[in-house]
Amino acid sequence: MATVRRCTRSACSQTAVATLTYVYADQTAVLGPLATYAEPHTYDLCAEHSQRMSAPQGWNVLRLAPDPTASAPSHDDLLALADAVREAGRTPTSIPDGPPSLRLVRPDS
Repeated sequence: MATVRRCTRSACSQTAVATLTYVYADQTAVLGPLATYAEPHTYDLCAEHSQRMSAPQGWNVLRLAPDPTASAPSHDDLLALADAVREAGRTPTSIPDGPPSLRLVRPDS
């Protein structure tokens, strides 16, 4: 069961839709689509907080918009899924019990 990630802003219980990351070396704040999983130095934000987000003075804000075509499965994704289902439905081939016989080979002296 997937857990719903919440906005990391204090007293906000809305569902997170974006992830904020600070790149200190470049003085840049990067706001993009919700990351696949939460990381320690990122901040998940709800829609309201992601739109109102601002960076420290002198910093750049880079807003990465999600690609709408990337969220839909591609033809290759569907073929890979169909192949995986077919593979899972096949009857397994017989696997011999235990490891194969081992033979000690002595080097010629």
